This record gives sequence, C-alpha cells and structure tokens, in this order.
Amino acid sequence: MADNVRIFIIGMLLRLSARLPLPLLHVLGSGFGWLLLLIPNRIRKIARRNIEQCFPDWSRRRQRHLLRQSLMETARTLTETGALWLLPGEQALRLIRNVDGSELVTQARQQGRGVILATPHLGAWEAAGLYGAATFRMTCLYRPLRIPELETLVCDARSRLGAEYVTAAANGIRELYRVLESGGTVAMLPDQEPPLSANGIFAPFFGINAWSTVLLARLAQRTGAPVIMAWCERLPGGSGYHLHFRPGPQGINSADLDTAVSAMNHAVEQLVRECPAQYQWGYRRFKTRPAGETPFY
Repeated sequence: MADNVRIFIIGMLLRLSARLPLPLLHVLGSGFGWLLLLIPNRIRKIARRNIEQCFPDWSRRRQRHLLRQSLMETARTLTETGALWLLPGEQALRLIRNVDGSELVTQARQQGRGVILATPHLGAWEAAGLYGAATFRMTCLYRPLRIPELETLVCDARSRLGAEYVTAAANGIRELYRVLESGGTVAMLPDQEPPLSANGIFAPFFGINAWSTVLLARLAQRTGAPVIMAWCERLPGGSGYHLHFRPGPQGINSADLDTAVSAMNHAVEQLVRECPAQYQWGYRRFKTRPAGETPFY
C-alpha cells in the first residue's frame, strides 16, 4: 500500500511539473538545492567527498562554491525531469536552443560503420537523449529503475521520439552490436560504474582509480564505429539547453583495454572541467575500490 501511494505521488509530481514553464522549474530546483546544502543528507556528503578528492589543489572556498552550485544543478535535474519526459516531443525539443557539432554525427553515419554516442552524467542528459532519439533514431543502453512500477512510464517517455532502449544483459549487448554493424547509432553513459559481475577495469578519472566499463571500448574496437562525445548544457535562467557534440578521444578504439578505457575517462573528465557545476557529483563514482583499499565513502 505504501509503495502504491509513493508511485502515485511521484507520477502526480511528474505530471504537475510538465505543466510548469522551465524557468519556474529551475527556480524550484534552486530552492531544493539550498535545502540539500543546508540539511545533512547523503547526496551532499557524497558530492563533497567527490569534489574534495577530484580537485585537491582547489581552495576550500572554491570547493564549497562548486558544492553549492552542484547541489543546485542536481535539484534542477530533478525538477525538469517531468517536462522532459512528459511534454509532447516537439515541444520538449524546442527547449534545446542551440546545437553544435552535430555534423560530426552526420559525417560518421555516412561512413556506414555506425556511431557510438557517449553521454556522461553532465548537464541535462535526458534532453540529449530526446534529441538523439528524434534525429538519429538511436538505440540506448540503460539500467532498469530501482522502482519497477515506474519502468513503463519512463521507457515510454524516453522512447516517444524514436529511441529504443535495451538493458546491459546479453541480449541488449548483442542488439548494440547489430545496430552498429547495420550503420545505426547507439548511446550509453560512459561514466556509470558497471556491476562487479560485468566486465570492468580500473582506470584514472580525475587522478583516482575508478571502476569503469569496457563495453564502449569493445564496441568501438570490434565494429570500427567512431565515438562522439555529447552533453547538454543547462542554460541560465531556465532559458533552455545547449547541446554539444565533440570528437571522441584518440585511443578509444585501442585493442589495449587499459589504453582505451583511460582515453574514455579522460574525455569525460575534459567535458566535466568545461562545466563542473553540472556534473552529477552526488553519484558514487568511486564506490568500487581496488583490493586492499579503504572505502572511498
């Protein structure tokens, strides 16, 4: 009964937020961000730890400033979700005011080897997904929700403009290879920590060993598909989004996995350094540690 009530409330809030203008949603996000800053909570604790360790040469004042900005942006990620999921597709796409570098994807697709879009937890990745669905009819790798009752709502929302979503199970991975071999486009989060049961290796991210997926590197190496980095910047004042596409890094398709995964992590790091406030610092990116190391969190 309690779960049903929780699902009803979440669904109601998502539908309500879809009726509000984006500037107001981001103002509400700022308010929730202040609450995250002022009230002790898990997200604040994780974000502070990540920022302190990833920017050890920054002053305490600068670290605290980034923490405050980060919590604001994290809250905006939540308050804008209903609009990005539930607005009519064309209306949601109009929130993306600028797109640069999309010709990189177009040119790569013309080569006929498929394209891999690497979209880290930076900015409004849900908006990036909508654009990719509408423009490239991409197939996306995703991890099932912790709230299964919302699965249908979320999958329908994300796929309403033409995307197909597959899980990281064997069938889903085979589908990614099939799409690339047929010249299609796939997308995945390059900075999501894979389960220990999945294939992963430790590679540096902001100078810290991070348990990292090898799937992206293997897809690039085995299919010859070029990798394009993508992230969607949240513009000030709720004025919309700016979608950026960037060339993938050298070495991402190396047969040596250490080289390839290190190149992937470095590329994500470079994007994060462009707009560090909009990275999801509240994510436990360094949860898994090498044998013998003390817990990071």
